[in-house]
Amino acid sequence: MPKLDRPPLPVTVEHDTPMPMRDGTVLRGTVHRPAEGGPFPALLVRTPYGEDSFRTEPVTPALRAGFAVVLQHCRGRGSSDGEFRPWVDEGADGHDTIAWITAQPWSNGEVVMSGMSYLAGCALQAAATRPAGLKAVIASMTPHDFHDGLKYHGGAFALGSALNWGAFQALLTLQHAAEAGEDAGAGFAAVLPILGDQDAAARTLPLADIPGIPWWRDWTSHVERDAYWEGLAETLRHDRIEVPVMHVAGWFDLFLGGTLENHRRLGGPLVIGPWSHLAPGAAGTGRLFFGGAASAQAIRLEQRQLAFLKGEDTGPAVKIFVMGDDVWRDEEAWPLERAVETPYFLHTGGLLSPEPPSAHEPATFTFDPRDPVPTVGGPTLLPDVTNVGPQDQRDVERRPDVLCYSTEVLASDVEVTGPVTVTLHAETSAASTDWTAKLVDVYPDGRAMSVIDGIVRVSEPSGTFLIDLVATSQVFKAGHRIRVEVSSSNFPRFDRNPGTGRTDATEADVVVQHQKVYPDSYITLPIVPR
Repeated sequence: MPKLDRPPLPVTVEHDTPMPMRDGTVLRGTVHRPAEGGPFPALLVRTPYGEDSFRTEPVTPALRAGFAVVLQHCRGRGSSDGEFRPWVDEGADGHDTIAWITAQPWSNGEVVMSGMSYLAGCALQAAATRPAGLKAVIASMTPHDFHDGLKYHGGAFALGSALNWGAFQALLTLQHAAEAGEDAGAGFAAVLPILGDQDAAARTLPLADIPGIPWWRDWTSHVERDAYWEGLAETLRHDRIEVPVMHVAGWFDLFLGGTLENHRRLGGPLVIGPWSHLAPGAAGTGRLFFGGAASAQAIRLEQRQLAFLKGEDTGPAVKIFVMGDDVWRDEEAWPLERAVETPYFLHTGGLLSPEPPSAHEPATFTFDPRDPVPTVGGPTLLPDVTNVGPQDQRDVERRPDVLCYSTEVLASDVEVTGPVTVTLHAETSAASTDWTAKLVDVYPDGRAMSVIDGIVRVSEPSGTFLIDLVATSQVFKAGHRIRVEVSSSNFPRFDRNPGTGRTDATEADVVVQHQKVYPDSYITLPIVPR
């Protein structure tokens, strides 16, 4: 049956509309509103990515749902005046923009906000200021904190995403300055080589010496959660957010943990698909295709989001995609109460088993930060957009600095749905080291497809250390094996630990690290009875 096109919607569009902020800075954006009727509620989207990013926003569906749509450039971006400072001004600017919208003659005084990643952060930061008129927020794939889970994971610096995003933002800052008539030549000369070869830039030591990114030294010198990060955290106070929030996450998104934490703190509907940060809503991620039903379109996510913003959502509290079975499933809450936390021990010799070990001799390996274990898949945001999600780990597993622990071939399906951690009893020869862990699905044909991973940076020579692998919903099918990899790097997703744990370390500080992992270490799998 041929598709029937809907008649065009008469729309009034106002480009580069000025919106004054409390400090006198003028931000600008594009206002779309139905040409007839009114007044209207408004959907506000704020972006630091320039005019092109507006093209990905669902303007027409929102207009048909009865909203006016305001697409605004963050300060120092697009046609907006001012200086872009990541995360610093978004709460106040969002508050002032909502006040501007509610004062317009076409507004009915109600505003909702939506976004993904930084745009979702803008929405949550605005909500934390409790602006009059804000009614609801959709926050997709966004962190809950600017230190934990954004720039640092388990104490390790999230080098790959910070470098990729930071260099791109530096370029946008320079373009904005050049368009304003400023001399930005020196800045372009510093940042363009980084954009041209991020792999080489990632190996810079000291790490803080990477040039061209205005905020780089702030990010790398404030390793601990100090006053710098606390000041930013004040702009995202969850206890001040009173409007309903809908959360959308991806199993392979680098902000999965942040989205889950936002949901834990704020409540509201939660949707988790088998998606990555740069391919939200896709039916395939990395080297796996999960079927057409895996897409956001298949579950009519956009329509549900609009219904939520209108206060008409009747969907489930939690909707997750169960990988392996490759089906969507509605749940009453996250995490699942029926999931049973089950330890699987890392036996020396390579066995992964729920049976405790009888021997106590450790497995050993030697780690050289000059030859780090490379990032192969996972929740990444790297220049190579194909290096994301489930990837075959066999080349990684051949390295002598990667320990592998595998179950026997599974006689029946095993569903793992919920938070996953690795408790590692380990020892190092260095003053500081990193411990990494990865959960892997081993197929009958030998493919070792990554599921989730994590890292922790420690400054103790020995002890018991917790590695947060965040969460998943993965059915390990009968005939497969469950595998855990343990090593000391995942580069360039995370920076290399030279053996000091410091971001000001030089090449001369790099030391080879001799590692021991004891068999009373274990991964905790939330197993759902089948």
